[in-house]
Amino acid sequence: MSVLETRKAEAGVNDLFIDRWSPRAYAADEIPDSDLFTVLEAARWAPSARNAQPWRFVYARRGAAGFQGMVASMAAYNQQWAPKASALIALLSAKVYPFGDKTEPNGYHSFDAGAAWVNLSLQANLLGWRTRAIGAFDKARAAEALKVPETYAVEVIIAIGKPGDPEMLPADLRSKESPTTRLPLRELISDGVFKF
Repeated sequence: MSVLETRKAEAGVNDLFIDRWSPRAYAADEIPDSDLFTVLEAARWAPSARNAQPWRFVYARRGAAGFQGMVASMAAYNQQWAPKASALIALLSAKVYPFGDKTEPNGYHSFDAGAAWVNLSLQANLLGWRTRAIGAFDKARAAEALKVPETYAVEVIIAIGKPGDPEMLPADLRSKESPTTRLPLRELISDGVFKF
């Protein structure tokens, strides 16, 4: 059954938004440079406050040292499936704006990095790849492994790969391997003032 058969939008949005989901089961395919750099290029075109473009991406293919460093920083349950991804991408954000010969705090760096993640994930989906953003990891350990300076935040680690067989997952994760639903729109919006 396809994603579009299990998910239905309440308004006429493009299928692109409904079809994207975040699996854990990945096939053994290697991601070619053309696809990897295309998804990163899509992320580059995200909007940002003051056009600061605070996002940075550290990528590593399966088997590379940087890949192993990212996996080692993850919570144990993510280490059960993430090593099968074709590549991992650490999404970083600059905590400060360059402002002439000085810097000032960027209060929007995480928000802007989130916009880059959305572009990346949607472009990956268009190319037949799936992505999952991983938040359960030791940020300090990841920063150390990837040599990230303190002026940058490690926001998430993104797994990317071709969809794989859910049977390869441990039973507890296998039962979760399907597109999730969303709350009804009426529960998320309010006209004029907060009425939730």
